[in-house]
Amino acid sequence: MRKYIIILLVLSLNHNLFAQKIKVLNFGTFHMRYTPDEYKVEILDTDQLKKDAYEVSKMLSKFNPTIICVEVVPEGNKEINIDYQKFTKEGHYDHQSWGEIALIAFELGKMSGVQKIYGIDEREIKDYNYNIINELQNQVDTLTAKNYMQQFITDLQDLEKLSTIEKLKRLNTPETYNELINVNADILTHGATKGKFEGADEAAKFYHRNLRIYSNLNQIPVKPNDRIFIIMGAAHTAFLNEFLKRSPKYESVDVQDYLK
Repeated sequence: MRKYIIILLVLSLNHNLFAQKIKVLNFGTFHMRYTPDEYKVEILDTDQLKKDAYEVSKMLSKFNPTIICVEVVPEGNKEINIDYQKFTKEGHYDHQSWGEIALIAFELGKMSGVQKIYGIDEREIKDYNYNIINELQNQVDTLTAKNYMQQFITDLQDLEKLSTIEKLKRLNTPETYNELINVNADILTHGATKGKFEGADEAAKFYHRNLRIYSNLNQIPVKPNDRIFIIMGAAHTAFLNEFLKRSPKYESVDVQDYLK
């Protein structure tokens, strides 16, 4: 009987330890500046984009974050915070250098009184090639991945027709998250020659990068009442969303609740 009481006590302590999870608004976006990514949303009207991004920032400010994380490597924290502090004082930012980080993260940080921005990106994983399915010769399955990619390109073209807010709403859905994980990783496993794992090995590189991004997030000092806002390219958001679901530390909030 005593043994069961001890077990119940331990379980109770663990429950109390994680009873107050840190709320996280994990927000996916398209890159609002030039990007070398093969799959990207084209930006046609920069002035309109700035207006739309400001309105999005106001919507997101209802979350009232205390910590903001962006797609910059931690080694870039000093540089980005110099520009962020300059923006909070003078109101100017370099859109071409920072893209969505300036347009949304800077604006949101200023609205919410956030003192510091944290970079959590990881770029050490080299030579990741998500185009391997178009380059690999003598594949066992020549159709599955290529057909999926073609449908993804069609969906991307449809996305470009939407307004900024509608693009962001579409990006931050479970369906799009799954599609982005597939197109950047899982679907590559269909690219392989007999007895080998060429596509799977490329997919593993992208998983590796995103796990390291998550590790960077976990190294930020936090308090129980902190509220974390993350803004990254939506493919990274999709992976982080999966990790956050299983976390004993964090509680994801629904992005759609704020895009209204």
